Amino acid sequence: MAKLGMSHKVREVKPTRAEARCACGDVVVEIAVPAQWAWHDHSAPARRAHGAAYATYVGTWKSRFRFVRGEDCLSRYDADGAVRSFCARCGTPMLYERSPQHVNIPRALFTIGVGREPRYHLAIDQLRDWTYLGEKLGPLKGFPGVVWTGGRRKMPAAKTHGRRQSD
Repeated sequence: MAKLGMSHKVREVKPTRAEARCACGDVVVEIAVPAQWAWHDHSAPARRAHGAAYATYVGTWKSRFRFVRGEDCLSRYDADGAVRSFCARCGTPMLYERSPQHVNIPRALFTIGVGREPRYHLAIDQLRDWTYLGEKLGPLKGFPGVVWTGGRRKMPAAKTHGRRQSD
């Protein structure tokens, strides 16, 4: 009896939509994927709005964006020709809009990939000197899951003046 040769090609079904949500879940938005663009914003307004070294955004055309729920839960702030929207309950930054045709959403709010990696840096001249730049990290003794750049270098034995050096 001959074996039937069946070659089934399984195609991976990629998502067509990506959902983003605030910390409390009151506001949920959705975009069509892939997103149109993605970037890291090092500007002072982005740092202050996110309380972070920089904000990473993905953007899309408004026609490819929709609220799943919670549009009425947003608080909006107009500044410098842009509108920033935050969840009124938990304070999560949700939207950044500079034009009526586009909407930008913080990348960290998405629950799955958006089909676009950030490859651009805006306001790189405003990069802070305390921003992590990929320096070597090692485990911090006694604190599982914590890494650090290391402390002061050990002093040579001749210069310790009787002080005990720590690891």
